[in-house]
Amino acid sequence: MTDETSQRRLDDLLDGLWVGQERMTQAEIHRRAVAAEVPADLLTRINAIPEGEYAVDEVSELLGGSSG
Repeated sequence: MTDETSQRRLDDLLDGLWVGQERMTQAEIHRRAVAAEVPADLLTRINAIPEGEYAVDEVSELLGGSSG
């Protein structure tokens, strides 16, 4: 997967996860990412996020996305 494709997939995932949500726990982000069948590289990056609650812009920054 190219960097651009991976970036687009990450941005789409983050945009989709936060519909109707202001903040989300790392565990919920992971659960939804698994359900969305994200590529292994993105799942690995999500697993590396410290436990806690995050807004979409915070997770985007941690994962290198451009959503927010």
